[in-house]
Amino acid sequence: MSTPLGDKIRAERKRLKLTLDDLAQKTESSKSYIWELENRPVVRPSADKIRRIAEVFGVTVEYLLDEGKQALTKSEADEVFFRRIGQLDATKRAQLERFLKAIDDDD
Repeated sequence: MSTPLGDKIRAERKRLKLTLDDLAQKTESSKSYIWELENRPVVRPSADKIRRIAEVFGVTVEYLLDEGKQALTKSEADEVFFRRIGQLDATKRAQLERFLKAIDDDD
């Protein structure tokens, strides 16, 4: 019997067409650990593992942990987006700035 967290992890993994191996590799986990998260009734993942999984899925930790949430709110989606921007290196950030300026100038 799985948990709501396990169900969300499985659903997001499948949405992104990731295998257990893919997600394990991206989160520096084992395939069996990801399987346990998805399928065992009692698994207590560390905050770091949940954060890594959320980053791979492009969601917030709160979304994964809140049983009642079925979708990201606009502010949560914005948080994920801005977190990704913050992780860009200087070159990619400059490219993004140029792109945003270019599409803004088209208006």
